[in-house]
Amino acid sequence: MTKAESSEPGQVSSRRVYSGRVIDLDIDTVRFPDGSVGELEIIRHSGASAVVPFVSEPTGNDPQIILIRQYRYATNGYVYEIPAGRLEPGEAPEACAYRELEEETGCRAERVERLTTIYTTPGFTDERIHLFAAFGLTAGKVHRDADEFLEVKTMLLSEALAMISRGEIVDGKTIVALLFVAGFRLGT
Repeated sequence: MTKAESSEPGQVSSRRVYSGRVIDLDIDTVRFPDGSVGELEIIRHSGASAVVPFVSEPTGNDPQIILIRQYRYATNGYVYEIPAGRLEPGEAPEACAYRELEEETGCRAERVERLTTIYTTPGFTDERIHLFAAFGLTAGKVHRDADEFLEVKTMLLSEALAMISRGEIVDGKTIVALLFVAGFRLGT
């Protein structure tokens, strides 16, 4: 018996209705846990990596980190974020973290450490972002995309946490990564 013929929850069928540079849109026929069947619009995304860059080894509870302030058309303005970007076909999340860090900030990392992986909006997309922390930064070369308009900002972690509290950092991946670092890595 195939998954489509079984009564277990999951995809029955799928049809692609749009393919773009960043996303694809599918209409999936889905069997729900109660056995009913319905259609859902699902945005397919290759996934991404994002990284909290530490300017120096975090020996205390208030290390310096790097954020970027980037123009985001969808938000109608600038947003503070950690460096991030889409996975290339076949690229490992860790390799993407190294690459995006250098492309956006001009910094190379001696090492990155996995923090966690999140689903951005599981109600309508399969996008997962792999979160990392980067250490041992040295100067590299910026390689920004044509549609990336950003400034690199160095600040104390406590300042970034206060910006989250005041609603000045509103990017989900950045909030999760900074709170993860503060709560589980540094114990602040």
